[in-house]
Amino acid sequence: MKRAETIKDQKLFNNIIKNGKYIKNSYFVLYSSKKEDPEINFGIAISNKVGKAHLRNKLKRQVRSIIDKNRNLFKNNHNYIIMIRRSCSEVKYAILEQALIDLLNQ
Repeated sequence: MKRAETIKDQKLFNNIIKNGKYIKNSYFVLYSSKKEDPEINFGIAISNKVGKAHLRNKLKRQVRSIIDKNRNLFKNNHNYIIMIRRSCSEVKYAILEQALIDLLNQ
């Protein structure tokens, strides 16, 4: 995931969460909203309650890797926020990857 594809603006981040559509499973909550640009933008959110910093960073790296591998599943001209739930800390990478792919296919 390139640096230009990340959502850093807090107002935009909160606006997507407040006004966007969402779907969820036991590991992730995926918010999405349409935009006019043809690019795809991503934001990743994880709570401090999930664990210590090294665990949160590991989970974010894994989610970025899943996004890079499965870029074709994301629709163009959309913003996405992926919220990582606490249950992600106890499962393996392959399960996380399949859960996010299943969420995108819904």
